[in-house]
Amino acid sequence: MAPEAMGLGNWFGRWRRTRAVERQPIGDAQWLRLMSRFSFFRLLSAAEQLRLRELTALFLDSKAVSGAGGLQMTRDMQLVIAAQACLLLLNLDLELYDDWVEVIVYPDEFIVEHDYMDEHGVMHKVRAPLSGEAWEHGPVILSWRDAQEADGGDGYNVVLHEFAHKIDMRNGTPNGFPPLHADMDRKAWSEVFSTAFADFERRLDAREETVLDEYAAEDPAEFFAVTSELFFERPEALHGLYPAVYDQLSQFYRQNPLARMRPAGSGASA
Repeated sequence: MAPEAMGLGNWFGRWRRTRAVERQPIGDAQWLRLMSRFSFFRLLSAAEQLRLRELTALFLDSKAVSGAGGLQMTRDMQLVIAAQACLLLLNLDLELYDDWVEVIVYPDEFIVEHDYMDEHGVMHKVRAPLSGEAWEHGPVILSWRDAQEADGGDGYNVVLHEFAHKIDMRNGTPNGFPPLHADMDRKAWSEVFSTAFADFERRLDAREETVLDEYAAEDPAEFFAVTSELFFERPEALHGLYPAVYDQLSQFYRQNPLARMRPAGSGASA
């Protein structure tokens, strides 16, 4: 491509982003209120908060964040969800969320029905309450009550969890192996997560107490989503439990939440 064409393309891309941000204005007071609501936002630098603000506006310009089950969504509620979704992509590309268009929010847990076949070939229908669900190429569904429990000190964050699944789905059915960057080692990722997953199962079998939610033992996809929650919510806890997992997630998300918690000039590193 000619340099002139490349320059035009970059200009058009910037123009489109500017127009999208203009269509989804976020007031200064509204944004400051959101940034003060959760500790993982308060720890961001001014430059990171500015970048997150733009990503949040771009997200809302491309996604419908709608209430269901009688829930009336306000702008502040939409921002709570969109900003957390974009925190995962703070140093990545919003295109990771490109293949779907809707976030559906219920007031509380919602009931879903699933069919499954047991080992005898018998089909069963299961009705179960969920706080969140992510569909491949489809919507993210959330419980607003659970979404508000973010930053509760236990590492639980349904918004981060479900959007981590969405990232994992970018290269097919979620399996705990999201599309890694070119400079990351696929073998190292596999070995680190497989070793930690096996160790976590052992800990649960031994009934050891752990900071990681036991739901992480469901399968590798859930392990990735739950460790992603802890990575942003309680990075010191994840680093203390599985430092190699923390390092892989830090490489993948291109963020170091643990470093944000340390005083400037401390010289410490993860």
